[in-house]
Amino acid sequence: MADSRFASVSGAVVDDTVGGVLHFGNPLVEQRLLAQGRALAPREDRAVIAVGGEDRLTWLDSLTSQALARLEPGVSTELLVLDPHGHIEHAAAVLDDGVTTWLIADTVDTGALAGWLNRMRFRMRVEVREASELSVFAGTAAATAAVAAAAPNGIPVAWTDPWPRVAVGGHGYALAEHPGAERDWVEVIVDEPERERILGAAVAGDLSLAGRYAAEALRIAAWRPSLAADVNERSLPHELDWMRTAVHLSKGCYRGQETVAKVHNLGHPPRRIVAVHLDGSSSVLPGAGSEIRAGDAVVGVLTSVALHYEDGPIGLAIVRRGAPDGDVLVDAPDGPVAASLEQIVPADAGAAASVPRITRLSRRTVAEPPTR
Repeated sequence: MADSRFASVSGAVVDDTVGGVLHFGNPLVEQRLLAQGRALAPREDRAVIAVGGEDRLTWLDSLTSQALARLEPGVSTELLVLDPHGHIEHAAAVLDDGVTTWLIADTVDTGALAGWLNRMRFRMRVEVREASELSVFAGTAAATAAVAAAAPNGIPVAWTDPWPRVAVGGHGYALAEHPGAERDWVEVIVDEPERERILGAAVAGDLSLAGRYAAEALRIAAWRPSLAADVNERSLPHELDWMRTAVHLSKGCYRGQETVAKVHNLGHPPRRIVAVHLDGSSSVLPGAGSEIRAGDAVVGVLTSVALHYEDGPIGLAIVRRGAPDGDVLVDAPDGPVAASLEQIVPADAGAAASVPRITRLSRRTVAEPPTR
């Protein structure tokens, strides 16, 4: 059975498969407290990689999708590692403290990412290690400010999620008002004494904690993609609207860069991420991996699902580029569940987003893309 350092906290329900606390008795209340800055989330599904050495930033810049060569200490960003065809292999939050570049990645990927980075060192002056002695906690800026983040070089290792801001060199495909615009999310890296202090306060009832269900619900509501949930071996950054925070379109070459540029400037991604609003009348929600049907055709798959404390049953899905938005059915254990798909990445994302549209003599009315 998988374990958790926080299993001793009252109400803790541990994930028997991969470990970590799913919730502490009431996921909906935990969501509200987490969103209001009145709880912390122990992110046992996140782990830390430390990259040291004089060449660390230029080296990471040459390997990944993000422009990191001139990253200033304390500035939060994120990166993707792509395969030669532009498909997503790894993802990580990035923060440099002037001496070390800290990467926060999903635990399902941390070992693979660290191993790949070590194989790519060659003669560069870099050192890569999994910092298993460190832990990650998350919450609002106000909630995490009370946590003593590790500060090896005087700069607290507190990563502020840039999502969904369009970073310099990035591009956002979502055209509608973004529900994640007010996202307040910080992940802090702490050492073992601070982790034990937090655990003791939670056991004593002096500190509220929120489990993975709460953190995931807030992520899904913000349309924030996750490597562990929403990515498979065919995923392109464009499909997930991840170009806005994790890809720099005008930096130097890196593996997969040619595909990224080609799809963005000349083509269209074959799939796209959508928001899913599920009928809440069923007692059992469809699970991740459930097929989505429009009429008799399977048009995609549900990748993330949660019960949100305000929005009800919600999810994210990856569908075919031409799949219609609107009413669909999602497979569930008790039978199909009615749902509605809401556009995140439009069907014409890619070339149409970067090349001005020409007015056509057509009955169709196409909205002009926003100027960026």
